[in-house]
Formats: sequence, C-alpha cells, structure tokens
Amino acid sequence: MTHSIGMFVFDGLTLLDASGPADVFHHADPTGKHYHVQLMSPAGGAVTSSSGVTLANTIRAAEAHPPDTLLMTGGPSLVQREHDSALLSAVETLADGAQRVASVCTGAFVLAALGHLDDRRATTHWRHSRTLAQWYPRIHVEPDVLHTQDGRYLTSAGVTAGIDLALAIVEHDLGVDVAREVARELVMFMQRPGGQSQFSSALSGPPATNDQLRTMMETVIADPAAEHTVVSMAEMIGVSTRHLNRIFHAEVGNSPAQWLEQVRVDAARGLILEGHSITRVAQLCGLGTDETLRRAFAKHLGTTPSAFRHRFASTSM
Repeated sequence: MTHSIGMFVFDGLTLLDASGPADVFHHADPTGKHYHVQLMSPAGGAVTSSSGVTLANTIRAAEAHPPDTLLMTGGPSLVQREHDSALLSAVETLADGAQRVASVCTGAFVLAALGHLDDRRATTHWRHSRTLAQWYPRIHVEPDVLHTQDGRYLTSAGVTAGIDLALAIVEHDLGVDVAREVARELVMFMQRPGGQSQFSSALSGPPATNDQLRTMMETVIADPAAEHTVVSMAEMIGVSTRHLNRIFHAEVGNSPAQWLEQVRVDAARGLILEGHSITRVAQLCGLGTDETLRRAFAKHLGTTPSAFRHRFASTSM
C-alpha cells in the first residue's frame, strides 16, 4: 500500500528542509510504489523559499487529503510567538488526520504553537532550542540531539538533520538495508543516529538574560579541566544546587550537569583535532579518564574519540 507524505511548505521556508527529505524518499522508493510525496501549502500554487528558489504547483492544504505522514518544514520566519492563522489552520487540519507528524528544524515551533508537542520530547536547531524551551515550558526540549520521536511525533534539528530524520523514517518503514543504501547513494558519510549531538551546541554562547549565570558559564568554558561540579557552579553565583537547576532549565534547556559534560566533550573535540593523545585529551578537558571520555563521546556524539579523530582530523595531501 502506498504511504502518502505531505511536505508542508510556505513562503520563506528553508529549501533544504524540503528538498533533502524529498530526495531521501525518492531514492528509497524511485518507482513510487511505497511513497507518494506531495508539497502542500496554505494557499496552494507557487511558494518561494528563503533563498529565492520557487517551488511550483503546491497543493492547497484545505483541498488535500490528510497524508499518512505530515512533514512540517522550517524557516527563519517561524521563530516567533504568533503565526499566520491560515498556516496554523492548514497544519492543524493535516496533522489531525496523519498517522505520523514530523518537523524539520524550526518547523517544531508550529507544532508547538498548536500544542502538539506538549508533554513530549522534541528538538529543533540548536540556536533556537533555548527559545523553544522558554516559550513552551511543557515541551521537554532536547537541545543536543539530531532527531527525536515521542509517540507519533518526530522532530529534528537544523537543516541537514532533516535528512537524518527522513532516513530514520525510511529505516522504520522499509528496513535498515534500504536506509543504508540511500545514505550511500546520497554520498553521506554515515547514517547518524538520532541521539548524536548537534555540533558545538554547548559552546554556541551562554545565555544573555542572566549576567551571573553568563559569567559562571564563561569561566567554566575557559577552563573545563578545573574541578567544576554542580555544587561549585552553584557556589560561584551564590545559589543552591536546586535553584541552579531551575535557572539552567529556564535559560539553557537542560541541567547544569548535562551542560558541563557537553562543554567538556566540545573541548575534547578541539583537543583531539590538535593532535593530543586520547589519555591527554581526557585529562585536559576535565573528563579525567579514557573510559569516561569514551562514554561521554558515545552519549553525546554516537561515536568514539578515535573514530572522531579519524573522521575529522586534517591529513597531509
């Protein structure tokens, strides 16, 4: 039976949020026996992306049958509290009848505004994850992952993570062999697991709304190997550990312990690329031992320190 995929697009979308997943579904099923992909929009007709490229002949959402899978694309204009009522109404109609609802990048803000992500795990582009958590506190925002699934809802991080999300959908529907073959066809380095961390999210910049917290975070980032703990970080700004946890969840979107570990993993990545041994990296980044470093890399990056070195370290030509 053919599985219909409705890719919801709109003026100002990020083009790759639509074209990336569309190519994945096409390569997974070039004959169209399993997947039937359609572009849907609030008014139908032509839609212009943020890069100026136009997508022609989209289907007016009100005239479309709800797809089996609805995929909400993202775009810079979606990071706002108030959305166009026609866009929200169109997405709501399609989502209500879909078996599976997915979003790429900032598309999560539309699902959040409609209440679909309340009390669920979700992610978005690392740059906007803190905003999503602040505006919609009922959502369990996971800022350091590529994509998540909670029930029938799937969300992905920024831009190219939409391709990873589409591959995960293909693997679920058609099997791991098909997904791997698509990844090879698209010349992807690897099919990244959903739990792999977004790049440098912890070091993207401390929050600006709390001066004491910002200063403390800058201190930790400057010297991740120091004996930092949740207790010591709380003492730096004169609060209890419980209050520090509350501040972090409000400002950063995760716990101080999670953030500290991510800072040290990000520091470790830079040290590895500088050519230090794995043992020395563990010491310099504050994770202490080779085993702790390996566990942290597996948790945040879905790989090992040695594999990371092999993949990203520069080589002589």
